[in-house]
Amino acid sequence: MQQKVILRVLPTEAADADILAASIAAHCAVKQESITGYYILKQSIDARSKTIWINLTVVAFINEPFTGRPFHAIDLKHVTHASQSAIIIGSGPAGLFAALKLLELGIKPIILERGKDVRSRRRDLASLNKQGIVNSDSNYSFGEGGAGTYSDGKLYTRSNKRGDISRILNLFVQFGADEKILYEAHPHIGTNKLPHIIIAMREAIIACGGEVHFNCKATDFVINNNRLTAVKTTNGNSFTADAAVLATGHSARDIFELLRNKNLLIEAKPFALGVRVEHPQSLIDTMQYHCAPAYAKQKSSRPADLPPASYSFVQQVTDRAVFSFCMCPGGIIAPAATNPGELVVNGWSPSKRNNPYANSGIVVQTSVKDAHSFLNNIPGRRLTNSSDPLLLMYFQQEIEKTCFNAGGGKFVAPAQRLADLCNNRLSANLPDCSYLPGVKSHQLGEVLPGFIFKALQKGFAEAGKKMRGYFTNDAIVVATESRTSSPVRIPRDENGLHHPQLENLYPCGEGAGYAGGIVSAAMDGERVAGMIAAKLLHTT
Repeated sequence: MQQKVILRVLPTEAADADILAASIAAHCAVKQESITGYYILKQSIDARSKTIWINLTVVAFINEPFTGRPFHAIDLKHVTHASQSAIIIGSGPAGLFAALKLLELGIKPIILERGKDVRSRRRDLASLNKQGIVNSDSNYSFGEGGAGTYSDGKLYTRSNKRGDISRILNLFVQFGADEKILYEAHPHIGTNKLPHIIIAMREAIIACGGEVHFNCKATDFVINNNRLTAVKTTNGNSFTADAAVLATGHSARDIFELLRNKNLLIEAKPFALGVRVEHPQSLIDTMQYHCAPAYAKQKSSRPADLPPASYSFVQQVTDRAVFSFCMCPGGIIAPAATNPGELVVNGWSPSKRNNPYANSGIVVQTSVKDAHSFLNNIPGRRLTNSSDPLLLMYFQQEIEKTCFNAGGGKFVAPAQRLADLCNNRLSANLPDCSYLPGVKSHQLGEVLPGFIFKALQKGFAEAGKKMRGYFTNDAIVVATESRTSSPVRIPRDENGLHHPQLENLYPCGEGAGYAGGIVSAAMDGERVAGMIAAKLLHTT
């Protein structure tokens, strides 16, 4: 028989298969040899007290052959001769999972990706990191797999009402991810492993008759009778299909401008903006795991059976929230700019999370009112209209330009020690930092809007009260973390999911304002693809 078992064990016990089997047997009141095998359903760490526990839910096989974790691969249909097709603009998680869902339903996907394939992207990332040269179509945001490919592959989401999270995770496993992502509380693939999974997805799409076109940036839409009839691209080609999925990501400013120029509805969308803070990983381990103190140049005293520690916090400061975003244990701060002269930072971790630093975005919620006031107080700048749908995009862009200039070029980032920032002191020197283009000491109060900087000061002070050791001058704060989500929302019909003015254009994912990470974007892509299939198959 099979029995679900809930256990609370020490990390050393969770890491030892024989000890764990004995614990399962004791819980089930059977002999250990009666346990023929087990698989994990859920796993999480409880580090709230000095004794750290691992919470496990397992399915144990008792006196019957162990058959392993049930897994059902998604069946992808061959669509070379399919009568219906859909263009997908963008090959991030929303676009890729929309393509896979269309294949499952028998519709041909045609992916148009402005950037390069994942392997070719690496050379452009190297140029950005080492030489300060950015390719506007191939960088950390643009290219096969989208922004998530080279910025971590975190799969944690709270969006359980948007779709089937387990289905998305199973699809990742089907294409090569470790099955640990199926049961870990905060699943994570890692920047070193995710590209191989993306390649496997692309190869499956092509093998089934779908198309994937790289270096194929959408530049114009041909519209007739409330329908998108063609998509024109930089290489002079024109693509036609029955429907189009717009899955271009949160940094595709040219698409936002194209929609506005076509008099298609778009809306300004509030987003969060701030900085990225980096601590020694050993300090975060000490803080979270209550282990012996370890200093910046010491290895962590973290127990060997525990992963590098993470943290999260949210603090209400007057009328707005300050919160952590995209925390990367054992990670690296990366230059995530998409245009010359604009500085953006992000973070990522390899699968082992074994770098000596921990970084996290610490960001502040902004509003249309904030952006309007800030932009109209810049001397010599043309006044903005508070109803301009690109208002928050301009706000984002202005701060990125200011940070670039403060760094002095080549994507060197302005930075400050954490305690110095909160005490309005210019840092005399800066600690070692993982950010490869380099950092330059600068008063961040001079590059960030006043309301954001003051909220960050108060937020950091409160974080230090909640997390002992967090508030330290051994931590470095780097500006600016500005691509947390899209500054624009592309509206869509609540029932049909298409744009209100174009019955066959389906805005999708983070860039359209309907997702906030890999899994939620993938679920939105599947949802849109399902709607397209329902409409196309119903009309034939």
